[in-house]
Amino acid sequence: MGRSVVVTGAGSGIGLATALRLAGAGYEVIATARSTEKAEKLAARAEERGLHLQTLALELTDADACHAVFAEIAERTGGGPWAVVNNAGVVTPRAVEDVTEADARRVMDVNVHAPARIARLVLPGMRSRGEGRIVNVTSMGGRVSLPLNGWYCASKSALRALTDALRMENAALGVHAILVEPGFHTTALLEHAAEALHEPSTVCEQFTASYRATAVALRSTSRYASPDVAAAAILRALRAPRPKACYRAGTAARLSVASNALLPTVMTDRTKKSLAGLAPSHLGLRRRLAGMAGLPGLSVPQRTDG
Repeated sequence: MGRSVVVTGAGSGIGLATALRLAGAGYEVIATARSTEKAEKLAARAEERGLHLQTLALELTDADACHAVFAEIAERTGGGPWAVVNNAGVVTPRAVEDVTEADARRVMDVNVHAPARIARLVLPGMRSRGEGRIVNVTSMGGRVSLPLNGWYCASKSALRALTDALRMENAALGVHAILVEPGFHTTALLEHAAEALHEPSTVCEQFTASYRATAVALRSTSRYASPDVAAAAILRALRAPRPKACYRAGTAARLSVASNALLPTVMTDRTKKSLAGLAPSHLGLRRRLAGMAGLPGLSVPQRTDG
């Protein structure tokens, strides 16, 4: 077997595409999914393609479960995996004011604290061997903050900063920490986002109008890249003798980051607000789009604090 690689969040989307691609490339893949059912489905998908990989169920927000699973992985691999791909992620696409503290904590737990915990679990083995790779899948949202997606962007920005620190701290020890930054891809996250946006805002009618029109747009997935684009970037990061610090996956990710850096903030803000239906001149259009899609009315209950 080839070098061992753990892939988290492999039940669907980029994680699934990555696990299958790496198995096809000869790596010893240990893929985790949130439930036993998802892990079994992943194993069946691999078997259909004539590929071999190992699967484990893992709830990443459970610290004890992470320790137990990575202790088992250390036994299977003789001291720990050569590489880990932290891909699992969740999204809460609503205005910052509309996101509860519990939902915000879950986003940070899955998208930031879990990859950091896994790094702590695998780094001792990597250091003892003098080699290893930690690939953290972030997003263009880690560099380009978007309205209605503040907590997701905040989590990916935090993961990017942690990865930069990991890279510098461990480079002399033979361990590479690498970022992979996809743009919008046809993954389950988009469907989850659309479902979350269908719920009306509790604080602002304009947010509700924007949510529902944006949900319609998110379900028009033909414009988005395949998860295989990100999986190919992850494979390049693992194969490269001297990997780059960051691999951007897809044209959209590269263009978005470049334009956000080069254009004045007043222009980028206007564009982002227009896309989210938050510019005043676009509210009427967004209302019409929501009506054409047959979505429920836009009146919402007012928030009460008492």
